[in-house]
Amino acid sequence: MPSTISPSRPTSHVRCYASKSKAKSTADMVPGSKQALTSEASRLEYGKAETKMSAAVEWYRKEVAGLETRASGRVTPALLSPVRIELPGKEKGKDFGKLEDVATVGVREGSTLVVTVFEEHNLKVVEQALYAAKLPNIVPQRQDSRTIKIPIPRPTVEARNALTATAQRMAEDTRVQLRKIQQASVKKGDYKKHSVELEEFQKLTDKNVAEIDKILARMKKSTGAR
Repeated sequence: MPSTISPSRPTSHVRCYASKSKAKSTADMVPGSKQALTSEASRLEYGKAETKMSAAVEWYRKEVAGLETRASGRVTPALLSPVRIELPGKEKGKDFGKLEDVATVGVREGSTLVVTVFEEHNLKVVEQALYAAKLPNIVPQRQDSRTIKIPIPRPTVEARNALTATAQRMAEDTRVQLRKIQQASVKKGDYKKHSVELEEFQKLTDKNVAEIDKILARMKKSTGAR
């Protein structure tokens, strides 16, 4: 019988290459890129830094809102929001309350704030707090035993520019605070140079600094300042 020769099968050659991972540390990415850090310690530190930075940005947002209100000439009770009252019966210089804890604040004729205390004995405390707040153009005028009126003049160009300059100084202070939060987190984590953790903490800082810049830019636009 003729011998049957099986057709030879082509030999497949598989080349194996070493995988080139772009990850530079034990972690892949952080929550901001929709992937979790593999290190629990890194995740916790990132969360703490994110919370602190968000709080700093929100503080700046509120402060600028108050400055913007004053620069616009709008007269609202919010103009007196920075005022803090030293509460009676508490340790001196330690316990403070908000103005609305002891009085109401209204607007009369669109240009005058009217502060009415709930109890007469608090009038002097409120008056002192208004002066202590050192708010520009805030000059309390006692009207009767329970009422203080505060005429609010229209802001001049110089006044608007001064308020914008204040916002700029506060912006820089907040940026410095954000970078300090980043540095503290990085130092605590002791991450390797060029690691993914360092990159992601930098991204977090850059994102919050950009938000500060946006808030300041909006105020400049609304007040007409440069």
